[in-house]
This record gives sequence, C-alpha cells and structure tokens, in this order.
Amino acid sequence: MPMHNAYSDALDALLRDCCTPATVRTLEQEADPQPLWQALRESGFADCLLPESAGGAALALRELAPVLFVTGRHAMPLPLAQTIFARALLHACDVALPDGPIALASFDDGAAATLVADARHAQWFLLQDGERCLLLPAAAARAEATGAHGDLTLRVPRPDATATATAACLLPAGTMRTLGACLHAAQLAGALSHVLDLTLQYANDRQQFGRAIGKFQAIQHQVSEMAEHVAAARVAAQLACDSDGATPDRLRVAIGKLRASDAVTPVAAIAHAVHGAIGITEEYDLQLYTRRLHAWRVADGSERWWSRVLGEAVCASPERNAVELVRGWCEPSPAG
Repeated sequence: MPMHNAYSDALDALLRDCCTPATVRTLEQEADPQPLWQALRESGFADCLLPESAGGAALALRELAPVLFVTGRHAMPLPLAQTIFARALLHACDVALPDGPIALASFDDGAAATLVADARHAQWFLLQDGERCLLLPAAAARAEATGAHGDLTLRVPRPDATATATAACLLPAGTMRTLGACLHAAQLAGALSHVLDLTLQYANDRQQFGRAIGKFQAIQHQVSEMAEHVAAARVAAQLACDSDGATPDRLRVAIGKLRASDAVTPVAAIAHAVHGAIGITEEYDLQLYTRRLHAWRVADGSERWWSRVLGEAVCASPERNAVELVRGWCEPSPAG
C-alpha cells in the first residue's frame, strides 16, 4: 500500500505553501491559526471521511492513510487529522457539525486527565468516557497547557456532571482511543520519514576532514539504523490503517501504534547525534519534528500501553500468537 495518492499529493502541495516551518513556529507562539485552518477547510480535507451525500470524499481508511502521513511530514500544528475523524463520528451520530478544528480525548483508562496532542488551537473537544461522548467548546473543556516549550499538547481533565456539552452521543468504549492511536501512528510515520530526510541531507552536506560526514562508516551505521526504524514504522502505520471502511481494527492499531511509537526514541536520538550542535538549536527545523515525535509517541497510548493491549489479546487466544495474527492479516482473502 503506497503512502501517497491523489489526495495526499494535493495536500502535500497545499502544505508546502501554507504550513511551512515558519508557520509551525508562529502557531507554537500563539499566532492566529485561522489563516491555515481556513485554507484547510476550503480545500475540503476535513471532510475526507464524510459520505459524498454530506459533501465529503467518502474515503476508506486505507485511502486516508497517505493524507495522515503527509500531515506528519509537515509537523501539522492543528488537529486536522483528529478533526477528520471527529466530523465523521459526529455525522454518523446525526450531530450537527461545528466549524473549527476538533480535538479527540479519551478517558477509557480511568485517569483523571489525559494529554491531547495538537489541541492548543482546537475550538472543540470530542471527549469519550466509557460509552458517553460529549462535544464541548474549548472553554468548557477546561484544558491546560503542559508548560513544555512550544508544546501544542494540552492536559484535559475528565468531564464531570456539570460539563455543558453542545451535543452528546454513545459510542463503543475505546473508540476514541483506537482512532487517535491509528491517526497518530500514520503521523508518526510521516514525521519519522522527514527526520530521516533531514538527517541524510545534513550528512551529505556537512564536511569534516575534507569529506562529507555521511562518508564515514560510523555515521552510515547510525543512518542505516534510523532507516530500519523508519521503514518499520511506515509498514506498521499501513497495517493500522488497513481497512476498507472508516473504522480501524483495534489489534492492527495496537501493533501499528506500538511500533511507530517505539521508533521515536532511537530515531530522534540518532538524528540529533548526527546533526551535532546545530540539531539542538531553535533556529534549525529538526527540533520542530523531534518534539512533535515525542508528543505523538505518548498520544492515545505509548508503546507500553499498546503492548499491554496486544499481550492481553494474545493471552486471551492462546491458540494464536502475535506472529500468527499478523500472518493471517497478510494472507490474501479467498475471494482475492
């Protein structure tokens, strides 16, 4: 399954113009997100999963994966991917679709609060606690900044009985967590891919002792290790998004998010090591991506969280282990 199609190519062209690293920096500093959001809304990408009768593109999740991948490659500072899923969920529940970006938050792990990535400029929050889902305006969600430098992640407390919701609906428990992990797996794959590209370019351009540092075997070894993780994360994201409909399979998402999150620490560490001193400067673009990688790594469950989900599923079916599950997914269907 390629990580590009006509939709992702169109979004990539749009983001090259309106979501540059300079744009990401300004939005991390509380700039007005409306110009970028307006460009995204007018392009129709927020309605990718809506049926054609509702003005959407009616994409299957497998077709949407390259679009999510592109948002990762551009370190998208707005919750576009979350909004795509939120609008599809609300439409399916016959809830009027609000204007503005929507962030997804899940409280299915019993915590008093959760971290919601890319939520700083969200105008709405779609929260799930058990089967209950609430659509809240941003002010009613009582979200708080984490305090980390340039962080777009917000800490959102569990809604109480006094929360004033614009709309409410019921969804199977865990729906929001699974969707969030799926989209973040694809975004991680895109951002990891771009970090590898930045590292390769720097290794080829940086001269030391009369030749590019990329000619040194030690650097080549590090970059090859990066490439292995990036390739694995990309395949894992494809697995997470492998669905003909708009809803992912939870176990495929578990494997996809687990592997994509697991690649973050080694890839970010090697990228900064190869770049040396310039790699930790605010002026250089690398930190825009590695900071986003670490935020997306823990969003909707880290590799440890999804490892437990996968392990519990395998233990519940002792006749099939994880390898056999994946092999079964890779086998062609009888009709194929």
